[in-house]
Amino acid sequence: MAYTTINKSTDYFNTKLYTGNGTAMGSGGHAITGVGHQPDFVWIKDRSAGNNHNLYDVLRGVQKGLQTSNTGAEYTNTEVLNSFNSDGFTVGDSGGVNTNSNNYAAWNWKANGAGSSNSDGSITSTVSANTTAGFSIVKYTGTGATATVGHGLGAIPAMMIIKRYSDSGEQWTIYHKSLGNTKHILFTTGSSTTQTNYWNDTSPTNAVWTMGNQSEINGSGATNICYAFTEKTGYSKFGSYTGTGDADGPFVYTGFKPALVITKQTDSTGNWHLFDNKRPNENPTDKPLNPNTSDAETDEGQGFEFLSNGFKIRESGNWVNAGGGSFIFMAFGQSLVGSNNIPCTAR
Repeated sequence: MAYTTINKSTDYFNTKLYTGNGTAMGSGGHAITGVGHQPDFVWIKDRSAGNNHNLYDVLRGVQKGLQTSNTGAEYTNTEVLNSFNSDGFTVGDSGGVNTNSNNYAAWNWKANGAGSSNSDGSITSTVSANTTAGFSIVKYTGTGATATVGHGLGAIPAMMIIKRYSDSGEQWTIYHKSLGNTKHILFTTGSSTTQTNYWNDTSPTNAVWTMGNQSEINGSGATNICYAFTEKTGYSKFGSYTGTGDADGPFVYTGFKPALVITKQTDSTGNWHLFDNKRPNENPTDKPLNPNTSDAETDEGQGFEFLSNGFKIRESGNWVNAGGGSFIFMAFGQSLVGSNNIPCTAR
C-alpha cells in the first residue's frame, strides 16, 4: 500500500480563510493568496452573515456561480470570482465573497485545468481530471434517456455531486458509495431516497457512471456539472458511521488527519454539516457550516475532534450523533499516516 502518492495535500486541496475588503474589480478586486496551488474548483462561504454558499469551477468559467443552498440556475456576476490564480483566486465586491470586514472560508481543489473531451460514455463530456488526487470536474448535456458519462478518474467514484445548472428549480443530487446505486441524497434536510431513474440501479465503473431519465441529472438538452471524487490512500476517504447518541461518540478512521469533513444523516431529516481544520482554530471544533443553508457560522456544541488518523464525535446531539442513526461523510486530509511527512498528532 503506497502512502506516498500524495506527500503534500495542500498541492491538491486546501482551506483558505480570508477577510473581505469590499474592493470591486474596477479597482483590482481582492486577490486571495496562500492556497498552495492554482485551484480549479473553489467553494466560498461568508462565515459572518447569511449569504449563500458559492461554487466556481474552471469548466463553467469565471464570473459564473452556483449555490448549494438553493436550487437556482447558474448565475453570472462580474463581481464574484474573476480569476483562478497560481496561488489562489481573485474576487470582486459581491457580498457573498467579499463584504468589507466579513470573514470567509474558501475550500479549494485542484483538477486539471480547462479540461478535454471524453467519449467513454454514451454522452460525450468535458472533463478536467486530476487522477493523482482522485478529483474530476465533468460537464455534460443530458439526453432524457438512460445514458453513461465518462468521469476521467480512472477509478470508481466514491462520491459525485451533480447540479443541472441551465435551469432553476433543480436540486443538487449526490451519489455516495455507502448508499449504493439504488439511492440518492440531495443538498437538503431530507433523508436518502430509493429511486431507479437516478443511477439506473447501476454502480459506476472506473470509466463511467450510469443515469436513468431523472430530470435533475439527465434532463433532455439540460447542461449539468458534476464534481466526482474517488478515494486516495492517506488523502481522501468516503464512508459512513452509526451514531451512538452520547458525548463519547464514534471514532471514524480515515488514515490521515482530516482537513475537511462533511457529514449528513441519511435515515432522517437534518442539515448537512461542514467542518474544517482552520475554523475556529481549536480542536474539538464546534462551528459547522451547513451546505444546504445560507446560515452564518454557528456554535452547535463540541462537534468533531480531528485526530491523527481520523475524527471523533464529541457531541450527543442528533445533528451529528443520533443514536442508531446512519451518517455518510466525505473527508480530505492535511497529512498522511505512516508517510515521510512530518508526523501529525491530534491538536
